[in-house]
Amino acid sequence: MPLSPIMSRALAAIAITATASTLPAAQTASAEPVSCAQWTRHTVAAGYGILENLGFDGRGNLLLAEQSATGSSGTLQRLGADGSRSVAVSDVEGPGSILTAGDTAYFTTGNSVTAALTDRADGTIQALHLDSGTVQTVATGLTMPNGLAQLPNGDFVVSRDIGAGTLTRVTSDNIATPYVPSLSSTNGLAFDPHRNRLIVSTTFNPTSVIAAVDYADPDSPPRQAVIPGVGPLNSADDLTVGPDGKAYVTLNVAGAVQQVDVDTGRTCAIADGLPLSSSARFGSGPGWDPNALYVTSFLGTVTELTPP
Repeated sequence: MPLSPIMSRALAAIAITATASTLPAAQTASAEPVSCAQWTRHTVAAGYGILENLGFDGRGNLLLAEQSATGSSGTLQRLGADGSRSVAVSDVEGPGSILTAGDTAYFTTGNSVTAALTDRADGTIQALHLDSGTVQTVATGLTMPNGLAQLPNGDFVVSRDIGAGTLTRVTSDNIATPYVPSLSSTNGLAFDPHRNRLIVSTTFNPTSVIAAVDYADPDSPPRQAVIPGVGPLNSADDLTVGPDGKAYVTLNVAGAVQQVDVDTGRTCAIADGLPLSSSARFGSGPGWDPNALYVTSFLGTVTELTPP
């Protein structure tokens, strides 16, 4: 039987700590953690299965990547701002990250630890056309695609936090090549258009690193900020870039959300006591507060964090 995401995360933390390499330090920005005011929390929804990721469709709905207890089959759920629930896409094998661009919501499949440990290349990128509800396959042949981002030229980047892989760049004609091989155990991805860089989190390395990859020069050493604590015990998961240019990172095992300034290295926890937090996005579309951060968890909850 496939392992659940929760059990997989625990086993991977044990197995990978001994073998993961640290990242190049030349561009690392370090700073003592600073205190920041706690954001107010409010439970928006509960009772879902394991929630891996989320994304807003711009039409008043929140899309949720819901995995089953076995970590294989799942669905894309739709949560309305009014609390209504429906299924956007059924029978999704290992749904991962969700990325909305215009009238399309892209999402990854095959995001399971079984695929990672066996190098099973059955992962895909799918496109949900929001007007018609139809689903189209965009890319195939990927191994455990977890995080998802799109570069300015239209290429996609997917991450893999378990196994030998790292970031993979996928072109519009489904050609996959390694991307920024200096990064390992990669997970959360978000493209920062104002600074023209890809923000990346690492999950199981000895330290939790948030890296900024220069889109114009991806082969140069990425600038990095380090989140305090032991990497696997943090388990930095998905992230987003806020209007302030800072990264907001969910710490799955630590149960917290960190605000990270990659340029200065300053980090602080805006919320803790959020067990198994998996993903975060700022509100977008009718009914969702654009200043609030919405956080999913493996416990099937969606929490709204409002800044002080």
